[in-house]
Amino acid sequence: MVVRQHRSGGGARAVCALAVVGVMAATAGCSGSGGGGDRAVADERGGADALDTVHRAAAVLAGTVSGTGTVAVAGAAPAPGDTAGTAEVRTSMETAAGGTRVTIKGRGAYDFRSRKGRLTVVLPKDAAGEEEHRPITELLAPGALYMMNRGAGVPADKWVRVDTTTLEDGNLVTGGVTDPMAAAELLRGARQVTYVGKTVLAGVPVRHYRGTADIGLAAREAAPGSGGALAAAAKGFSTDTVPFDAYLDERGRLRKVRHRFSFANEGPSVEVVSTTLLFGFGVPVSVRLPEGRDIYTGQIRQR
Repeated sequence: MVVRQHRSGGGARAVCALAVVGVMAATAGCSGSGGGGDRAVADERGGADALDTVHRAAAVLAGTVSGTGTVAVAGAAPAPGDTAGTAEVRTSMETAAGGTRVTIKGRGAYDFRSRKGRLTVVLPKDAAGEEEHRPITELLAPGALYMMNRGAGVPADKWVRVDTTTLEDGNLVTGGVTDPMAAAELLRGARQVTYVGKTVLAGVPVRHYRGTADIGLAAREAAPGSGGALAAAAKGFSTDTVPFDAYLDERGRLRKVRHRFSFANEGPSVEVVSTTLLFGFGVPVSVRLPEGRDIYTGQIRQR
């Protein structure tokens, strides 16, 4: 795993295995054409419907409601320009502990209807105790995480399968990537939301919302197939409250979301900032999960 979980007292204690001395990340967040910087723009409009807008974000991505909250009709043709359902994804997970920062980056595509995706996750140099570490291929599916190039004694041609409903963090941080659907589903647990204003993100006008989400509430409100991992996280974390910043376009589609996770540990506190960027909506996404014979079931060497 990218993050080891430990239980101490009543809550989960996370120790980031990649935050080793001498490994520093120079830049926080994602970069590149898919996730360009955002430019603040003044806006006189109020945010009276901010909470409802943020709550709908996951359903809009899955195509079960429109950006205005209208329920989608099964089998109906999408409206012109409505490309919700799939997207290209860029992720960044930055860990700060004891003055050391480590950034793990990912890129791929995700189908929000089937809740499946494929990402290539790049670990920072020396973070795994080597000069270079081969990128890890991750397949995301309801209740499961598959990893290839896991290392730690796992054959190069085998996958490691993890039941995310058994992880103390529900795989919100363990895999070095927050599942894009889980990132959106977390917003269903938003209790306090402030409408910040308009912004331009990678050339796209978006609306910026800031607030806190309750993991337990998100688990109860999540769509079928998404609640199990969130329920595990609600039980495992020492606190359910997760601050977030969310950016939605004019169709109500989530373009960027940043969650801030904080873990108490025996040593310094560990801060994890997970950022998910969505673009290229409507891109074809095909994810084929490994068969049983391709999954490694032997012992994984501890680092």
